[in-house]
Amino acid sequence: MAKTVKLDEDALLTQLATQYGVISRAQTVACGMTPGTLRRRVRPGGPWQTVLPGVYLTHTGTPGQDQLDMAALLHAGRGSVISGLAALSRHGVRVPRTSVVDVLVPASRTRQGASFAQIHRTTLMPRRVCYSGPIYYTLAPRAVADAARWLTDARAVRGIVADAVQRGICPLNRLTEELAAGSMRGSAAFRQALAEVTAGARSVVEGDFVRLIKRARLPEPMLNPRLYAGDTFIAAPDCWWPRAGLAAEVDSREWHLSPADWARTMARHRRMTGYGITVLHFTPGQIARDRTGVIRDLAAALAAAEGRPPLPIIARPAR
Repeated sequence: MAKTVKLDEDALLTQLATQYGVISRAQTVACGMTPGTLRRRVRPGGPWQTVLPGVYLTHTGTPGQDQLDMAALLHAGRGSVISGLAALSRHGVRVPRTSVVDVLVPASRTRQGASFAQIHRTTLMPRRVCYSGPIYYTLAPRAVADAARWLTDARAVRGIVADAVQRGICPLNRLTEELAAGSMRGSAAFRQALAEVTAGARSVVEGDFVRLIKRARLPEPMLNPRLYAGDTFIAAPDCWWPRAGLAAEVDSREWHLSPADWARTMARHRRMTGYGITVLHFTPGQIARDRTGVIRDLAAALAAAEGRPPLPIIARPAR
């Protein structure tokens, strides 16, 4: 007589509650589900759906991010860890919108990626990870480094590096360590972004602005210095030319996140002009689409300052 296995409904429900309603084929077998029962549940019009090979969502709606991340980890196998943009989203870094979930697995594993789950084999599996329930993901510095190497858009790389540092999520020294520890392959944009942020750039738009200045061969400014008149703090403009007494601000609602921030920008303008500083304002749109006009205005302001005595202002480098 053939041996029968009874489905353990309690074990199944516990597994689903833990894993956001996502389960692997191996886990259904462990709960006593027969292949026939599984086929009936995932058939067209059935109550479950296949989200990745051998991984199922136990309802027919659109998967949420937790469910996509869980499915990618189950597909990748035991010991896998989410990294890249999906991990950075969990750390609160602003990232480009994507449906891809990048997962690190040991180099010896033969598992292939499928659909939204992108598998990355590595000999440098992280020793420490973060977790949210059953979802394991890399620490923020490793996530930034991995995303920077995998992205093909250099501007997107600059954006995530600047945002991670500006929000205090990744100290610069940790990102430098990740750059040195990882592969040099695909790291050019990462190295460039780190150089810009080290120099003081705090956003992708500021990085664009600095590169525009360099291409035009204008004098390079200090980035985000703290300006003082004696012991009195004046402001920390985006760019500062000490000899010319010239400050430039990149005014973007994307980076000034609230009306209060915008009001502080205008108050900073008034303080600087009150100390004799010339202040120019540019928008991201001007920097992207009217480069000639931006350079013309900067060059004119720098030329107008020639021969003028330096302002009695102390500039301290960005922290």
